[in-house]
Amino acid sequence: MSHLFGLGWFILLLAVVSIEAQKKPTINISTKCLGNVMRVDVGPLGGNILEVAAVVNNSAILLTPSLASQCGFRMKIDQLGNAMIYASLQNCFAQNVEDAAFTTTLNLQLRGNRLVEDELYQVVETCYYSAWASREIVCDRNYMEVSVKRAVPDDYVLPKHPITGANSKFGDPRRAVENQKWPIDAGFRITTLVFFTPAERIMTVMEAHKRGYGIANTASRLVLRSPKTSPETYTQNVAGMPMTVLKTSTIFEKKWLATQIDAAAACPILEGSVALTRNMISWYLPRHIDPLISSQQFQLLEVHMGINGQRLDTAEMAARGYTMTVNDMHIIAEIPVGAVGGYFKSHVEDNQYFTSYTIEPMLELLWTEDGAHEDTRYKVLLPITTPLLSQPLQVTDNTLPEERLFKLLIGPLGSDVALMNITFSSEVLSMRDCNVRGFNVQEHRSHNGSFKVITLQVPFTDRVVLQMREMGITVYSLHLTFGFLVLPEFTPFSHTAYLEARLADIVPPSISGGCDYANFYVLVKYGTQDFQTIVGKQMLTSSLGQEYGFTDNGTHFSIAVPFSAPDVVFEAVESSSIRSRLDVYLKNPETNKNLQEFSMACNFRSTLTECFPNGTMTALAVKLESVPSMNPSQLTLRDPTCGPSYSDDRYAYFVFSGNSCGTTRKFLPNIMLYENEISLPDGLETRMTSSPHQPEYELKVSCYYDINSTHAVAFHTRPRRSEPYAENAKGELQVEMRLALDDSYSVFHSEENHIVKYLQQPLYFEVELMRSTNPRVSLELENCWATLNDDRTSQPRWNLIINGCVNPADPYQVVFHPVWADARVQYPSHFKRFEVQMFAFAEDQDNLSPQIFVHCDVVICDAKNLLSGSCNRQCPNQENKRD
Repeated sequence: MSHLFGLGWFILLLAVVSIEAQKKPTINISTKCLGNVMRVDVGPLGGNILEVAAVVNNSAILLTPSLASQCGFRMKIDQLGNAMIYASLQNCFAQNVEDAAFTTTLNLQLRGNRLVEDELYQVVETCYYSAWASREIVCDRNYMEVSVKRAVPDDYVLPKHPITGANSKFGDPRRAVENQKWPIDAGFRITTLVFFTPAERIMTVMEAHKRGYGIANTASRLVLRSPKTSPETYTQNVAGMPMTVLKTSTIFEKKWLATQIDAAAACPILEGSVALTRNMISWYLPRHIDPLISSQQFQLLEVHMGINGQRLDTAEMAARGYTMTVNDMHIIAEIPVGAVGGYFKSHVEDNQYFTSYTIEPMLELLWTEDGAHEDTRYKVLLPITTPLLSQPLQVTDNTLPEERLFKLLIGPLGSDVALMNITFSSEVLSMRDCNVRGFNVQEHRSHNGSFKVITLQVPFTDRVVLQMREMGITVYSLHLTFGFLVLPEFTPFSHTAYLEARLADIVPPSISGGCDYANFYVLVKYGTQDFQTIVGKQMLTSSLGQEYGFTDNGTHFSIAVPFSAPDVVFEAVESSSIRSRLDVYLKNPETNKNLQEFSMACNFRSTLTECFPNGTMTALAVKLESVPSMNPSQLTLRDPTCGPSYSDDRYAYFVFSGNSCGTTRKFLPNIMLYENEISLPDGLETRMTSSPHQPEYELKVSCYYDINSTHAVAFHTRPRRSEPYAENAKGELQVEMRLALDDSYSVFHSEENHIVKYLQQPLYFEVELMRSTNPRVSLELENCWATLNDDRTSQPRWNLIINGCVNPADPYQVVFHPVWADARVQYPSHFKRFEVQMFAFAEDQDNLSPQIFVHCDVVICDAKNLLSGSCNRQCPNQENKRD
C-alpha cells in the first residue's frame, strides 16, 4: 500500500486564495502557502474518488501519477478520507510572475456511485514567495526538485573544460556573453542535459521530457525535477545514511555561444535513514550532505522541523513530544509512535487485527558555502509508516449481575474500523437492529481520535441470552461475534466473545400471622434479600423486638404484639369487642420500596362497659382509625362537665352513676335500661367534622337491670366436723417503686445511681406489688408526694396524687399510664404507672434544691370490688394529659 505525504514552510509569505465551486460544497476545502510548496486540504471524501486536474488556458489536464511526479504534484489520503494535495510553487502549470507570484488552478472532481451526480470544485491559489535562496531543493515522496538561480553576466560559473560540440572559433562562451552584456535568456535555449550517474549520459530536452523529467527556465531560475525512481539517479552513502543523488548539467546555446548550469539534488532513502521501535521513530539526516557541498567553508544556519509541510515552533514540538537534536554527523528527529500529527491505519491478516502508524515529518535546512557565496535551502518531506503492530482486541466484562444487564467493552479499534453486525447464538443483528432491541451500542473515541472502543449492553431478559438454573443460582450466558470492516478497503474481520453471569435466585421474604384472645402473632420467613421490618409506623428495633417477644431461629423470626399496643390501630368497636388491625411492612433498605405488605385484623373480646349493682357504670372509649385527629381527653358524656377519669392519646375511661352525667332511664318489661353517650362537645365536633372524610364520633353506653327476677339456690347441709377458727398471723406485702427510662416502661434506672434530669423533663414512675400471684388483688395509689430529703414526713412537701386523684393545684399535673399484659407484666392489676414533670423546691429567692425524693402510699384492694371502702376513688373531670 502506498502512502503519499507532503510538508512545507513559509517565509516572507503572503497568500491570496480563491475557491470557486461549480456546485455548493459538501466538503471542506482550504489552502495553505508553505514556503516553496502549497497545500490544498480536501475532505472528508465520504468514500468518493477524488480526481485532480490542473487547469491551463481553460483546459483541464488530469494529473496521473507519472505526470504528478514530473510536474511537482502529490496527493495523500488518510484513514478518515481526508486528502492533502501538495504542489511545488514552480509546478508545470503555475502562472509565474517574475518568480515572485505563483498561481495554480486545480479542478477537484468527486466521483461516487452512479446514483449520485459527480461533484466538481475549482480551487485557485496564488502564493507570494520572494525569499529564494541561490539553490532550493525539495525532496518529496515521489520526486526530487532543484531550483537554482540562473547565471547572469559576471554571475555564472564557466565549466572547466570546453563544452563538447561548441564552435571553438567563437572562443569562450562566457566571455562572449560578457562582451555582449546580454542576459543569459536573451536568445539562449536549453538544448542538452548531461546526467552524471556518475558516468555521463546526454539527453536532449525532448528525450528528458519523455523520460519523466520536468525542466523549466523561468525569468531568473532553472528548475529541474526528477522522479525518485529515475534510472539517471544513483545511491550514495552519506554519513552512514543512503541517499538518492541526481547530478546534471544543463547546456544553453545561442548561435555560436554555449554555456551550462550545474544542478544537483540528494534525498534520503527511508530504508536506512529511519530507526523504529514499538514506541519511537528516529530519523537520521546527514548534517553535511556531501553530494551538494563543494566548499570546505560550510556553515549550517537554520534547522527546522515540521509536520505535513508546516513548520512547528519549539513549544508545539514539546507539546507533541517531538525532539530534534543536531550533532557533528546527523540531525536527529524523534517522534513517539501515536503522537499528534500522524494517524493509525488498521490492517487484517488471517482474521487478526493489526495497526500501523503513519506520520509525515519535515526537516528544513539552510546553509552557506562561503567560498562560493551561495546559500542552499534544503527541504525533505519524508512519510514514515511503521511495520504492522499486533493489536489484539480486548473484551472487558463490566457486568454487574444485580443490574441484570450484560455490559462489555471491546477495543481498542482504529478510527477506520466500522462495526457492521453482531452474531448472537440465535440471530444476526445489525447496529440499527441492536439499538431497536434496546442493546445500547455506543462508540467512545480517545482524546486525539486515533482509537475508539465500543460498549454494548444486553438485558438478561432478551432472548439472545441463555439461562440455566443450578442449585438456586441462575447462570446467564451470552455468546456473540462482532463483525467489523476496515474502511475504505472494506476488509472484514471478526472477534468472538463469551460472557457469563451468575445470580442467586431472589427469594423474597414472606409474612404470615394469626391472633388469639390478646395478641397478634407475626411470623416472618427470611429470603435472599435484605430488608427492614416496619411494625405499624415504626421500625422493629432491638428494644421494640424485646417488648414484642422477638425470637429468631435462623430461617424465621416471630413477634407477639398485644392488640392494644401503640403500633396497632383500632378499626371498629362492637358491644363486647374491639376490631384491631396490625400492619407489617418489609422494606428494601437501598430502594426504600416495600418488598412485602401484610395486614391482619381481628376482633378481641374486651369489656367496654361494666354495670355494677350499686348503679355505678364504667365505659371505655377508644380512638378509631377513622377519626385520626380526635383527642380522647376531650370526650365527654351527655353532660359536658363529665369527662374521662383517665385518658391518653388512645383511650378515655369514664366512671359515672345512673343518676349523673345526663344518664337516662327507661322501663322495659322486667328490665330497667340506663343509657348515656360518649362524644365530643358540640363546638369541637363542628371543627373536627369540617373535613368531609372524617365521621362524627359517638359511643352509646347501656346497662340493663332486672326488675323482678327469681334466682333458685340449691344447698344441702352436713354435720360440722370441727369448730371454725381463725388463726391470727402477721404477713408482709412487698411494694417496689422504680423509675423507667421512657414511657415504654421496658428499661429502668439503676437503684445505685442518682438520676439527673432537667426541669420539666418527664419522670416515668412504676409501682409494683411484688411476689403476688393472686389475680384478684389490685394495687391502688392513695397518695404520692415529694420532699427535699428521704424523710417522708419532712417539710416542705408537694402533693402529686391525693386520694388516688391528681393534685388540682399542680400546674403540671400527673399523667396516669395504663398497664397491659406482656412478657414482664403477668398481672396488670399489680402495677400502677404515672408520669411527673421534673421540678425543684426553691430554697430561697435565687437557689433551687439540688434533689427531690418521691414517696407513695398504696392500698391493696379486691380487683372485683374496687368501689367498696377506701378503694372507691371518684375523681373530678380533669385534663390528665398535658399538651
